[in-house]
Amino acid sequence: MKKMLIALDYDPSAEKIAETSYALAKSAGAKVLIVHVMAELANYIPLDYSPVMGFSGFPPVDMLQPVEFEELRKSAQQFLESTRDHLGDPSIDIRVLDGDFADAILETAREESVDLIAIGTHSRSAFEKILTGSVTKKLIHDSDIPLYLVPTRIRKED
Repeated sequence: MKKMLIALDYDPSAEKIAETSYALAKSAGAKVLIVHVMAELANYIPLDYSPVMGFSGFPPVDMLQPVEFEELRKSAQQFLESTRDHLGDPSIDIRVLDGDFADAILETAREESVDLIAIGTHSRSAFEKILTGSVTKKLIHDSDIPLYLVPTRIRKED
C-alpha cells in the first residue's frame, strides 16, 4: 500500500477513525491524505458540539442569515489541520472537498491513485438512514478501491 485516504466528518468518532486508520497506513509505510467533504449546512450548526482533536468548533451559524461558506471552509481546514497536529505528522496531506460525500471521496481517491479508503461506520438509526442515506453503503456499492471500515458504535457492557 502506497497511499491511504482517510475521510472524516465532525462526529466525535473522528478521533478514533483518524488514529486507527493512520496507524494502519504508517505500519504499511503509506502516505496519508485526510479529507473532509463540505456538504449540508446542518453539519456545521454547533449544537452541543464537543471538540475533536484540538478543533474547538465552528463560527456561529444563524439559519436565518446568509451563510459565509468561506468561513465554514476555513473551519473545515482548521479541523483538518488540528487532526494532522493531533496525529503528529506534518507530512499528512489534507484537503477540503465539496459535493456529495461519497462521490467527492471516490473522485478524489481515484484522482490521487489511493490504494485504500478509510471511513467510519456510524451507527445511525433506521430513520436517519432513510432520511440521509448511507455514505458507507454507497462507497461499498460504488468503489473499486478497497475500503477500511472503522466501527464507531459504542458498545454497551452486558
